[in-house]
Amino acid sequence: MQRKIFVYIFFYLVSCAFAFAQNKDSIKTDLTQAGQEDNRRKFDYFFYEAMNAKSLGKYDVVYDYLKYCMAIDSANANVLYELGNYYNSIDSKSKALDYYRKAVSYAGDNYSYNMAYASLCLEFKQYSDAIDQFEKLVQEDPDDTELYVYLSESYRMDGDLPNAVATLDKLEQIVGLNEKISLQKYQLYTMMKQEKKAFAEIQKYIDKYPREIRYQILLGDLYLQAGKTHDAFIVYSKAKAIDPEDPYLISSMAQYYEQTNNKAAAENELQTALISPKMDIDTKLAILAQYVGTLQQTKKDTKDANALFDTLMIQHPQEPKLNLMYGNLLMIQNKKDDARFQYQLFAEANPTNPVGWEQMLSTVFPDSLDMTIDVCKKAISYNTDQPQFYFYLGVSEYMKEDYSNALDALQKGVVYVDENNKSLLSDFYGQIGDLYYHLEKTDSAFIFYDKALSYNPNNLGVLNNYSYFLSVAKKDLNKAEKMSSITVKAEPSNPTYLDTYGWILFEQGAYVIAKIYIENAIKYSEEKKEEISEEVLEHYGDVLYKTDEPEKALEYWIKAKEKGKNKSKTLDRKIETKTYIAE
Repeated sequence: MQRKIFVYIFFYLVSCAFAFAQNKDSIKTDLTQAGQEDNRRKFDYFFYEAMNAKSLGKYDVVYDYLKYCMAIDSANANVLYELGNYYNSIDSKSKALDYYRKAVSYAGDNYSYNMAYASLCLEFKQYSDAIDQFEKLVQEDPDDTELYVYLSESYRMDGDLPNAVATLDKLEQIVGLNEKISLQKYQLYTMMKQEKKAFAEIQKYIDKYPREIRYQILLGDLYLQAGKTHDAFIVYSKAKAIDPEDPYLISSMAQYYEQTNNKAAAENELQTALISPKMDIDTKLAILAQYVGTLQQTKKDTKDANALFDTLMIQHPQEPKLNLMYGNLLMIQNKKDDARFQYQLFAEANPTNPVGWEQMLSTVFPDSLDMTIDVCKKAISYNTDQPQFYFYLGVSEYMKEDYSNALDALQKGVVYVDENNKSLLSDFYGQIGDLYYHLEKTDSAFIFYDKALSYNPNNLGVLNNYSYFLSVAKKDLNKAEKMSSITVKAEPSNPTYLDTYGWILFEQGAYVIAKIYIENAIKYSEEKKEEISEEVLEHYGDVLYKTDEPEKALEYWIKAKEKGKNKSKTLDRKIETKTYIAE
């Protein structure tokens, strides 16, 4: 009886233990599932916030949220792809490529991931990888015509021209006869030196559309481009039988005559094209531009085009675009006054178009500051939000030493500069800094120099002026030396930068090295046949005195004095006492 009770108790305890173990496992499973659900909620939240930040252009925030997602699920292809997009957007292409590769490894059937990865492979010249991706995409979606273009280009860049052509052949089977495809195949066959196949690509259009003159002209142009002038003439003659007055044919014939050194015939063809009522003014301008470009490439006198412009201006007397182009031609010929007249006609006809005023500026700045100021003021009256006119106005008034008006112009103009145009902002603030210095507001000048450098740390003009004025004030010489050294490294033969750097070294007591730099400033000025400023001459005298050459020092102080422009407070006393005197 006791034994039975013992057995019952034993089985009871075992069953209780088993039940407890089952309950414990159940609790553990529930906790694991709860943890996974919590992580999933967190992941979804972070990813949603990342995409929301992306839509708002807050890319730093995007990165932070995506990194949270990665901590939860490092194998999530969507997160890897978005990280690739992030690094691509900040131009960190190598990291972007790695993330795209990982995204594809986890979700190889995703179109977007494969396209992003393949496109970046092309950029990194990893052509075989790009080809693999595009081939996979073509197999998955053989009706996507864009993929064939990418695949063909990948083969071309990898040097596999036959497969590049074969891919375009497949594309042609899908879309039918297509000019862009045929022209690309023409280029590929030309690269393979298979000229017959190349020209056959264009010939098939002529065979299909024998009365379509533009294909005849295209084939003739390609023959001409390849130097096959005889074949080109034969094709052009066939085109002439279709329509001898076609303006594009006439233009091509002019190029043919130009290439075969028949100048008179070429000009005659162009005259015919320009007076053709079939041709619109924009096409005529395009032909003229092409003709001028040809003259420049062949180093022939562009004045040959002037008569053609005169013809066109008689035919279209109220066409401002013609004035603008004629002005550009006259500028090539260095006829600034005549060009300015043409630009003025364009600007007066289109006063709210800044191009005319900008072109006028190119004819007057910096030769005539008064005319520059006049053009800028007129331009601003019609284009109040164009900062370039305020800039040239300010610079011109600065050069005339009208510092107050110059500062006013620059301060008004800087508010119109796009915040993304950091280079122009730097130039504006640098000029404002210069003006404050000349207005004897040194602290303000230095503040604006710092602001200019915050937009463009390599603005050489600002670095030079800032460092020099610091040395004059005998302040922050180490900072001045670092800034000036950047300018010398960038332009080692610039006399102004060399003198500035030499003078900073002088102020630091490095007289021997300072002498080398200021000597080079003088040497390069002489080589470039530039006038050596009285300031540089005085600096050289100072450094000569400090390197135990007092007689030679006096010689250069006198040379500085003879310039008659020196603002030095101590130069006369140096000459009188034959001794260096610090300002």
